[in-house]
Amino acid sequence: MAASIEKLPAQKAVKAGKGRGVNKFRFIALEIDKTLFALIIILLVLGIIMMFSASYAAAQNEWGDEYYYVKNQTLCAGLGLLAMFVASYLDYNFFNNTKIAYIFFIASFLLCLYTSFFGIERAGARRWIKLGVMFQPSEVLKIAYIFVFAYILSINHKKFEKSLKHCIAPFVILMGLTALLLMKQRHLSAVMLFMVIGVAMMFSSGMPRKNFWSFIGLCALGGLIGLAGIVLMKGGNFGYITDRIESWKDPMSDISDTTHQTYESLLAIGSGGWFGLGFGESRQKYLYLPESQNDFIFSIIVEELGFAGGLTVVLLFVVFVFKGLQIAANARDRFGTLVATGITVQISLQAFLNIMVATNGFPNTGISLPFFSAGGTALILQLSEMGVLLSISRQNLKSSTAKRIRAKDEARRAEDESKRIAAKKAEKAKAEAKPEEQ
Repeated sequence: MAASIEKLPAQKAVKAGKGRGVNKFRFIALEIDKTLFALIIILLVLGIIMMFSASYAAAQNEWGDEYYYVKNQTLCAGLGLLAMFVASYLDYNFFNNTKIAYIFFIASFLLCLYTSFFGIERAGARRWIKLGVMFQPSEVLKIAYIFVFAYILSINHKKFEKSLKHCIAPFVILMGLTALLLMKQRHLSAVMLFMVIGVAMMFSSGMPRKNFWSFIGLCALGGLIGLAGIVLMKGGNFGYITDRIESWKDPMSDISDTTHQTYESLLAIGSGGWFGLGFGESRQKYLYLPESQNDFIFSIIVEELGFAGGLTVVLLFVVFVFKGLQIAANARDRFGTLVATGITVQISLQAFLNIMVATNGFPNTGISLPFFSAGGTALILQLSEMGVLLSISRQNLKSSTAKRIRAKDEARRAEDESKRIAAKKAEKAKAEAKPEEQ
């Protein structure tokens, strides 16, 4: 695969049904989206600072080094920023290719499948694997899922008008396989995340409204049937779901066991008041609140920085949502729109669920807060996704530089086409002249 740096917009997306794409690296040297870049840096820096504050007691207790988590997070942030810059210059249409999209998804799926049977078990769930570092393969699967689903929807969008099955089949097959795998890992929050990402991407794909809402109705029916089944079973492999729902309904019911984490989280949030106890002054992080540096870092943020600090974090993610959807709306092709939508929904929904769990607005799902929670590989992957989003924004329809380059590119193509037509006419005239000479 040859690598080249070009100051040209991305080549046209894969032709419908042909499965052919631009299977080479192609770097785009257009201006970076300064607003999005600044937002990413603010989230990253604030996240590292607050993660350090929330983690040093746990780091001292577990590793004998209060800087253990922040050193790891800072190192991974540096690697993530490098990956983000590379991805931001790489033409995102590199993934708009049959082989690339499917190989990436299948490899991620198989790694998750291996983890389901042979991974490291924590709290009764096998979600982690150690390949030099500890990480959850489902984090990689999220990105692969977005790329492959965007590819399938972009090459099949013309078929959406013909029948409902062309709208439903890709989602049912991909989501069905992924949901079964993640349920095996007892990763219900990831199942919800994948489902919402898929639905959001279908909504953005240009699918006829009638087909989309018919599909939503079928999904709602399937979800109700599944929920009824889980409630009726009240045990088995899915008993933990009903237990979490019961704990969510009454967080004071068993504060020494099943509702301990939620109770301590609410205590931290309530202690923060309007402006918090002060940076580094949290009491709950001293081993009272489990996973204070991870799933419940938002509680520590509010305890130390108060309602004002918590609201600031929420508003930062709200701005990210608007910016991400703006990039999706202005993307130069359908594939870019779908990928940008998927990434934006993934990051924002993770943040929403994490904050809802911390405030007991949703049952405990074990989902991290993007850019804030401890987890080096997850941070690297999130920053890589931000690089893809920056790549899409570099080539968006409203970029003045991109417009100029596109105009030159179109003029060049028109000139080449006129030359080709002239050459063809000359050949035809020459061919007609030969019989006359004979």
